[in-house]
Amino acid sequence: MHRRLATGLAASALALTTVIGAATAADAAPADKPQVLASWTQTSASSYNLWAAARANQSAWSAYGFDWTTDYCSSSPDNPLGFPFSLSCARHDFGYRNYKAAGTFDANKSRLDSALYEDLKRVCNGYSGATKTTCNATAWTYYQAVKAFG
Repeated sequence: MHRRLATGLAASALALTTVIGAATAADAAPADKPQVLASWTQTSASSYNLWAAARANQSAWSAYGFDWTTDYCSSSPDNPLGFPFSLSCARHDFGYRNYKAAGTFDANKSRLDSALYEDLKRVCNGYSGATKTTCNATAWTYYQAVKAFG
């Protein structure tokens, strides 16, 4: 009887250890998380498009544990003078929050700020004449603000 009880306890302990080990492995972010994060935070339009597609399907990326929260353009208007800057600001927030969580923010801040500026300029490319000039000036102001205070 003692042998059966000991065998049963040992088997239960082994099963529990296996379940706990599997849960820990499942909770860990995939090893390529830094590469994915980097691919979504570059200055290019293709990087922005990759991020926007992932943002639209966040559940597919849940294993990575990314922070998708945003306050958009913080205390600045999200759509100043009617220019739709909110998604550019959301990507900027994504980069800031996730690089801070990874402990590598300082090494990436300058690129994240430059990516915001490039995203804003792409918004402005949809305009012409004085409206485009005004948009670009507003984008420059936003960029200078995040460079200094972001």
